[in-house]
Amino acid sequence: MWDQIIISPFTNILLFIYTIAFSNYGLAIILFTGLIRLATHPLMVQQIKGAQAMQDMQKNPRYIALQTKYKGDKQKLQEEQAKMMQELKINPLASCLPTLIQFPIIIGLYQVVILALANTPMQLGNLIRHIYPGFLNLATLIPLNSTFLWMDLSQPERLIIPGLSFGIPILAIIVVVTTYMQSKMMTPPSSNPGDQSAMVGNMMNIYMPFLMGYLALTLASGLALYFVVSNLIGIFQYAMLGKLNWRNLLPAPKSSAVIKSGTKK
Repeated sequence: MWDQIIISPFTNILLFIYTIAFSNYGLAIILFTGLIRLATHPLMVQQIKGAQAMQDMQKNPRYIALQTKYKGDKQKLQEEQAKMMQELKINPLASCLPTLIQFPIIIGLYQVVILALANTPMQLGNLIRHIYPGFLNLATLIPLNSTFLWMDLSQPERLIIPGLSFGIPILAIIVVVTTYMQSKMMTPPSSNPGDQSAMVGNMMNIYMPFLMGYLALTLASGLALYFVVSNLIGIFQYAMLGKLNWRNLLPAPKSSAVIKSGTKK
């Protein structure tokens, strides 16, 4: 089932793009990433609507009253909040659905990147198993050119600088930075920074970049290239929709009241 739904379609699409991308595997991954982002764009719009609905609900007087009424009873508070979301037809998973969908895509793409770079009879036989009959001519494709810029896309990326005894993981660093920027800029400001959902969101904004960075550091650089391009396209999509929160990247300014009280001391 996994092979039929994810691996085989991804393999055929990626190799087809490779044939029209001047046999450049890195360019094929970039174009494939753009195609994935385009296909999941409706889910991104749904994510934005879901996040906006949750933000509006937090400003609802009824929601604020529930926070005060059941302050000491978290279980009852969660039950009442669930009822309220059901009445308002708010899906709590709508804002994280695209992120959940990304994980099988990431796993599938990693397998496809390795699968397509077949260079042994056993690997080639496994690749042939996933190719749709009559769709691609493997004889003209194999072996694929896995070199892109300074990288071998089948191996973890390191930039070797003369004079240094170690390679610098440039892509992994860029993955961490762009993932953090994307998560922070796409997070709508919370009306109650101290509530549970805001705290979970802040934790995800910290842990997710390092998780993606670890994957980029240890797995094939073709996957790291996908991460970087996907993050940049995601930021561009949010910018086009006018939903980027640039202020989230900057430290919150101190209020005038705090500054005045500090000067009086």
